[in-house]
Amino acid sequence: MIYVSRKEHFNAAHKLYNPNWSEEKNKEVFGPCANSNWHGHNFDLTVTVKGTPDPDTGFVIDLKKVKQNHSK
Repeated sequence: MIYVSRKEHFNAAHKLYNPNWSEEKNKEVFGPCANSNWHGHNFDLTVTVKGTPDPDTGFVIDLKKVKQNHSK
């Protein structure tokens, strides 16, 4: 059995805000996540696939296909 891993780095942002509350209460409850310019995070994601290499290609998985599908 062989393991193949691929690591991707990506950024994401969010904003937590209740429009029924004042800006002060939103900041009190949600902290930096209530920022009007959003609040961001950096992520590293590692995907590992385990399998037996294909006898014709030697691939456990075609990493080009993994990369093509990472944004879907």
